[in-house]
Amino acid sequence: MIAFYLPQYHPIEENNNWFGEGFTEWTNVGKAKPLFKGHYQPRVPADLGYYDLRIPEVREKQAELAKEAGVTAFCYYHYWFGNGHTIMERPLTEVIEYGKPDFPFCLCWANHNWAKKEWNPDTKSLRQEPLITMAYPGINDAIKMFNHLLPAFKDKRYLRIDGRLAYMILDVKKISYFEEMKNVWNQLAKENGLPEFFFMSYTTNIADFDDETIRKTDVVGLDLIRNIELKQNYSKRSLIFNYYRNKIGGILRIPQFVFKYKDAMRYLLDKSCEDENKVPVIVPNWDWSPRRGAGGLIFTDSTPSLFKQHVKQALELIKRKPKNKQILILKSWNEWGEGNYMEPDLKFGKGYIQALKEALEEADK
Repeated sequence: MIAFYLPQYHPIEENNNWFGEGFTEWTNVGKAKPLFKGHYQPRVPADLGYYDLRIPEVREKQAELAKEAGVTAFCYYHYWFGNGHTIMERPLTEVIEYGKPDFPFCLCWANHNWAKKEWNPDTKSLRQEPLITMAYPGINDAIKMFNHLLPAFKDKRYLRIDGRLAYMILDVKKISYFEEMKNVWNQLAKENGLPEFFFMSYTTNIADFDDETIRKTDVVGLDLIRNIELKQNYSKRSLIFNYYRNKIGGILRIPQFVFKYKDAMRYLLDKSCEDENKVPVIVPNWDWSPRRGAGGLIFTDSTPSLFKQHVKQALELIKRKPKNKQILILKSWNEWGEGNYMEPDLKFGKGYIQALKEALEEADK
């Protein structure tokens, strides 16, 4: 059970310059407002409060809660934009330097561009202002990134799957030299007394299973959250109905992509994840409105009970696989600005943590 972990909870110079002094993920979370009757916003953290990831005690408490839930490891997003350009590294750097918390972790290269995104209700479109663009200079840059991450790979807590170093890439298709990178990283690992890598890729499109680059990884996580927007737009409703719904909704600033969680659950998992090289992605909830306003996809009426059902459905998909391929990706541990988090809030307390724990325990019986 590998849970994505967002390090966007401490001020950094770049965010200060782009969004204002002291900006963190909590800025969007705290200013969120309900957009319709019954819309659960703002989300208010409970046990950990509006935490700062520069505080070691916060990271310790997160690990305690994750252990209680049955999470195997945190998967820290790391940001390498090419040519040595990194960002938001402090939490992971301190986890490695201090040797705490005593909890397994691995890394995910979040290799996507950064942009400032704002929903325009008049044109019903997303305005995007580029902030940082990814670069892929070549294999020498991949070697530099390996050396930069080497302290993490050498850490005794670093997660191994099938005896190999677990490493995820969000968009492996963007890396034209991935096969060479894979071979070079495995050789560098050997030279440093480490095992080879267990490479995991990630996709939001089932068709990507046939992509040549993705097939070079050991497993691929299938995230179907965004496809729900398409299912709503191209449902059996008439095109005329959809047109006027979008037109009126845009004028009144009413969100267009709203799904009940219990309905969304039907689309979040795919039977193809029974295959050894495909990994289900489980989601406790989703609400993009703190970041995207009325233009964000929103799930409503998620509960710990429904999430427990969702987890059990995912566990059914993987139970016949070999043990080293029985993997679930949890999206996510703490992405409050997207509404997909496991940490306690004022409404449900530790409900989602308990739900995950129960689902895993019942599956083991």
